[in-house]
Amino acid sequence: MSNQQIRNIAIIAHVDHGKTTLVDQLLRQSGTFRENEKVTERVMDSNDIERERGITILAKNCAVSWKGTHINIVDTPGHADFGGEVERALSMVDGVVLLIDAVEGPMPQTRFVTKKALALGLKPIVVVNKVDRPGSRPDYVINAAFDLFDKLGATDEQLDFPVVYASGLNGWATLKEGTPGEKWGEDLAPLFDTVLQHVPAHAGDVAAPLQLQISSMDYSTYLGRIGVGRINEGTLKCPMDVVMMAGPDATPVKCRINNVMTFEGLERHQLQPGEEAYPGHIVLVSGIEDIALGVTITDPLNPKPLPMLKVDEPTLTMNFQVNASPLAGREGKFITSRQVRDRLERELQSNMALRVKDTDEEGVFEVSGRGELHLTILLENMRREGYELAVSKPRVVFKEEGGQRLEPIELLTVDLEEGHQGGVMQALGERKGDLVNMEPDGRGRVRLEYRIPARGLIGFQNEFLNLTRGTGLASNIFDGYEPYKGEIANRKNGVLISMDDGEIVTYALGKLEDRGRMFVKAGDPVYEGMIVGIHSRDNDLVVNAVRMKQLTNFRVSGKEDAIKITPPIMLTLEYAVEFIEDDELVEITPKSIRLRKRYLKEHERKRALREAA
Repeated sequence: MSNQQIRNIAIIAHVDHGKTTLVDQLLRQSGTFRENEKVTERVMDSNDIERERGITILAKNCAVSWKGTHINIVDTPGHADFGGEVERALSMVDGVVLLIDAVEGPMPQTRFVTKKALALGLKPIVVVNKVDRPGSRPDYVINAAFDLFDKLGATDEQLDFPVVYASGLNGWATLKEGTPGEKWGEDLAPLFDTVLQHVPAHAGDVAAPLQLQISSMDYSTYLGRIGVGRINEGTLKCPMDVVMMAGPDATPVKCRINNVMTFEGLERHQLQPGEEAYPGHIVLVSGIEDIALGVTITDPLNPKPLPMLKVDEPTLTMNFQVNASPLAGREGKFITSRQVRDRLERELQSNMALRVKDTDEEGVFEVSGRGELHLTILLENMRREGYELAVSKPRVVFKEEGGQRLEPIELLTVDLEEGHQGGVMQALGERKGDLVNMEPDGRGRVRLEYRIPARGLIGFQNEFLNLTRGTGLASNIFDGYEPYKGEIANRKNGVLISMDDGEIVTYALGKLEDRGRMFVKAGDPVYEGMIVGIHSRDNDLVVNAVRMKQLTNFRVSGKEDAIKITPPIMLTLEYAVEFIEDDELVEITPKSIRLRKRYLKEHERKRALREAA
């Protein structure tokens, strides 16, 4: 197959604008699946957490054939926290399909992914998705997209973008705007044809020395570490002697490629002896033990290494440490600091946006990432694999520049009903947010845009959902560094702390009912220093949650009062991480999430408080 018959595209968009659903339909309509084949929804979201949450975390590859052309498709995440995945994906493609929701229009992540694509010189195809939704406004979306491109410094060629109207869920696209409420197209052929017409074939020289940059990593128990990347120049065959270089100034390392695969649909096609892959092909290579992200696989006699891939720096950090609570080791398989360290080092091999550092404390690692979701997804994966650990409150990564302390600023967009506007604006004002734009949609909702310190967003999501009765939408994106904005108020309530070890007793819960809301239920194990609830006041309170009712040898006449207990607050990983303060930890095990004080004994907490003061 010549490189003229290959197209490489990435599908980029804000979260929930329909990327993965559209890829499903592209695979179906290109004949990838048999007619009688049963296919799950969002087939590209293969990870359990992706399926449960309905989000894409890892960029993934597939390929379709249309009119004799092989189209490699990279499905990318929409969340800002997984921007490292998007940046890597864009280094493999020659064009992007930018999906924008026909109701919401461009959102913060749309801006982020578009900025990256335009900076690489990629020409976008704008797909206005969900045009069959009530409240759809395609004209507004196209104008907003043009304004966004202009603000991001797009060239004249990039501003002259083709527009496709589509319904990814129902599997049709059209180049002409139709009548609201009606079906505008029959299938996705117009989108396929637009891709062939506007995405250029990769212009690499087949006869030049091999140049292949590794943009993604995979692992197989049979083949070991697998590198994924696009051939820029030259020809690749199997087996083949090559050199690996981590940038132009690195020392070439001799190695041998034993296995080469290309994508066909969702499957992988293995190259046989005599078969070759050409410029433009996205390939998987194995046999190189130390293969890593960003390295260039090139010709031993005439090496042409590319610069290493650059990824935005982390903005949030947390301490991961060994679980040292009295309940440690009951549920997990991996509980030692060595096992936690090995797991974090393994994650670094494929997670480009992550950083891990040792600290002065034994068994405590400083882990930095792009945001809360980025780090909590890693924690969720670890607990499912059988790890036990404790984590601290997230902290933002500050910078020192010119004698000034700089902190990360986020661009926050909130979409809410007008009746909830006052409470949300007050909450964001308290968190040092600056309102930069307010846009009512004329249908009872309003969109607010804020620039706010990243510190101010820690713990905001739960408060926002309460303030908007669950009807608000909030999304944020890193927007740069600015001078420190001053102190931000912490959690308003104190916590209820267990004074003893044992099991929670219904009688004790009844006695604590008026003290606040509980995190635990009857029968749950607790220990001294564990947080069992939220205090209704602003101070911490030590309570007896294992107190039994004193039994006597006689009974009084009359019916005893039934104990009425409010159901406990269910702890999710995100809520727990947002809730805790600096002197608290989240204990994470495969089956449980618990909150605890860093120092379990009351006299130790008092001493630490005196020392801090």
